[in-house]
Parts: sequence; structure tokens; C-alpha cells
Amino acid sequence: MIVPRRPRFGARPKQDGVANVTPQEAAAAARPRHVWPVLASLGSLEVRVAQTSHEVKSAQRLRYRVFYEEMGAIPTAAMRISGRDFDKYDSFCDHLLVVDRDTRDHFAQPNVVGTYRLLRGEVAAAHGGYYTSSEYDLSTMLSANPPGTRFLELGRSCVLPAYRSKRTIEVLWQGIWAYINHYEVGAMTGCASFHGTVPASHAEALSYLAQHCRPDPSWDVRAVEDRYQPMDLMPAEAVSMRSAFAAMPPLIKGYLRVGAKIGDGCVIDHDFGTTDVLIVLPVAAIGVSYVNYPTTEAERFAA
Repeated sequence: MIVPRRPRFGARPKQDGVANVTPQEAAAAARPRHVWPVLASLGSLEVRVAQTSHEVKSAQRLRYRVFYEEMGAIPTAAMRISGRDFDKYDSFCDHLLVVDRDTRDHFAQPNVVGTYRLLRGEVAAAHGGYYTSSEYDLSTMLSANPPGTRFLELGRSCVLPAYRSKRTIEVLWQGIWAYINHYEVGAMTGCASFHGTVPASHAEALSYLAQHCRPDPSWDVRAVEDRYQPMDLMPAEAVSMRSAFAAMPPLIKGYLRVGAKIGDGCVIDHDFGTTDVLIVLPVAAIGVSYVNYPTTEAERFAA
């Protein structure tokens, strides 16, 4: 459920990008937390916006475990030493955390078991643009929509294996829903990934996305020219919706089920070992059934 109070959003923590846990951070982590916003809760799980350096680093450690240790992404030397995934965007993004109140980290704080990195349009404009812009040209979408449309970039999504369930997806998306309503977000975007760097190995799924999931022209986005890889790899008559959908990662299937569309072209990310597609999700397109009946829809999202 969404906690019935207006969430409190504090100042973003400063990030040095390299240092690991410091004695000062350890002391700060041990103090009671009364200012963490709780956007949603379900059982022992809560969704909060990170407010301190310790919380952001907890999210970065989780990202490292999933992206580098589990999925085989290539870390920098500094990332390997610190055991954290980080980049320049972390210092000005919001970090959505799923925490388990029933388990504790080394500082007696609830364990972070899931995370999303959120970058609002006005923040991106003040810091040189979106992370996604390195892969996709967002200019058409940003300029074609009415002035004042607020965009939110979603990225760095990951959940610990033991928590990859409908309950976690439900509470995570209820938290995102509270966040986008708080900031009056009009559209969400960001990359989602297929494992591996050979688009042809995902030919049927990519072809289905290219043939059936393209947005209206005002929402269209194309991969930057020097990274563009075609997605329409099979003739339409050879593509089975059932088998194409079954071959998609759960995150991409989930986005489609709540109304997302897919940009033009995929991009190979060699550092992360993935083939990326661009998600375009106007808030108005999110299915009413998902918002009103999250348990059923979250189960489908997680499948």
C-alpha cells in the first residue's frame, strides 16, 4: 500500500565516487532514521528515497553485486576496490530503495534489497543531460511534447535474487507511483536490457518490439547513429507473439504490460554485456488496472 502521507524529500548526499565506508559514515548509519521517506510498504518491505551517503552506497553495493558479480559486467579498478557501482550521475539522482525491515546490514540498518535510480528532467537539465542520451537521441521526444511536460529517467534497476518476486515488484512500483505523483511526472523513459551483446540471439523478441511496440511520432526516440543496431531482424510472419514475449526479460515484459512503448533501434553496451532498448512510458498510458489492483498486475510484471 502507499503510506497515506506526503513523502519528505531531503538534500541529496555528496558522493566522492571512490571511497568505501568511512568511520564517520558508520557512526551516521548507527543513528536512528526518522527522516527517511516511506513511499510504500508491504509486509516487511518498504520503499524509501535515499537521504544519506550510507544509503546511496548501500544501493551502489547492491548494484555491484547484481551487475558485476552476478551478471558479469566489467568494473573499473575503483569500482572493484570499493565493491560499488557508481558514476557521476549518482551524486544528483534520487535513489529509490526497497529495504527489508526484518533483516539488517553491518550498521544495524534495514538491508537494501532493491533499487532504482531516478533522474528528473529539471535535474538532468541542470547537470548536462540524461544518462540515456549516450545511447539514444531524446531531442524529438523532449521537444515534441507540450511545454512543461515533466520527464523521469529510470535506470540502474536491480533486485537481489531472493527478492525477485511479485511482492517486491508490487511495492517497488507503488513507490515509483507515489514518486511520480509527488513530482507530477508526465512520462518515464530509460534503457532496459537483454543479456548479451549479440542482437541476433534475441531476434524474435527484438523483431516483435520493433513491429508492434513503437510509440506515436511525438514520443519517438532513435538510437544515436554510431551505436544504432537494427531490431527488425525477422519477417513479421515468422514472429510468434507468444514465443517472443516468453523470450523477453521480466523487466521489459513488465514495462509493456503497464503501457510502455519501445524506441527505434537497440544499442550494445559492452561494459555491461547487454543489448539495450529504450523504454517510453507516458504516465497517462499506465493501465488503470495496474494502479488500482497492484497485486495481480505485479504478479504479471514479475513473470
